[in-house]
Amino acid sequence: MKILPLTATLVLLATLIFFLWKPPSGENDTKPSDTQEKSSTSKAEETKSPISEKTALDQAEKERPDHGHYSLGEKTRDGTGKYYMDREIAQVMGHPAIRWLERDNREEEEAPSKAIQLLKLAPDAVIADIGAGSGYYTFRLAAQHPKGQVIAVDIQPEMVSYLESEKKHLKVENVSAHLGQIDDTLLAKDSIDAAIMVDAYHEFSHPYEMVRSIAKALRPGGRLFLLEYRAEDPTVAIKPLHKMTQAQAIAEIEAAGLKWSETKHDLPWQHFMIFEK
Repeated sequence: MKILPLTATLVLLATLIFFLWKPPSGENDTKPSDTQEKSSTSKAEETKSPISEKTALDQAEKERPDHGHYSLGEKTRDGTGKYYMDREIAQVMGHPAIRWLERDNREEEEAPSKAIQLLKLAPDAVIADIGAGSGYYTFRLAAQHPKGQVIAVDIQPEMVSYLESEKKHLKVENVSAHLGQIDDTLLAKDSIDAAIMVDAYHEFSHPYEMVRSIAKALRPGGRLFLLEYRAEDPTVAIKPLHKMTQAQAIAEIEAAGLKWSETKHDLPWQHFMIFEK
């Protein structure tokens, strides 16, 4: 009879201890459920840029135009790793190279005055200097054709600012600086009689689109003058990717819609190629 109350007391005490005792912190901390973990992962994935998850090749495929000539390959020392019709596109020589563009011996090496004479433009012609850079050709063209207009096109804002500054300094009225894009000159349709590219085309990241843009801006019968260092000539002391063979240049420009007319061989280092719309 006396045992029963003692047993009941012990049971009651054990029950109280069970419900009131709290384990030391950390022993039974709860972990996120699988659902919580998946939710966190999903949110993290949503904040990632979709481009960051693609390889460069995937992106190139996405942006590949209808012509299908762009590809990615080995990136060499002076190249970008992007290829157009099996030619690696060269790295851009940016605005810090203005001093080289304006070097004193450029006339001796390239004979730009002779190149300008070879253009044979009408006195009132409108010509676009594509990839104008420092305006080395731009201002000489303007002086040669005072009744015409020269549009200096470049994709670097620093170059455009430099051109505008030089225009004011030289007090030239028939030059306008024009900011283009990597794949578009942003020139109006049928707005120019001629375009010239001097040692610049080989650096264009979107050469096909740029030439298409130039073709659109040219008036019927308009001409594109392309000057590039001769890759066929090992004595031309220019890095290989900054030179082009005539065959390669003609193939690329014609693929974008202009017709090769002739090549003049009057310059010491450069091809002087003429294309027509």
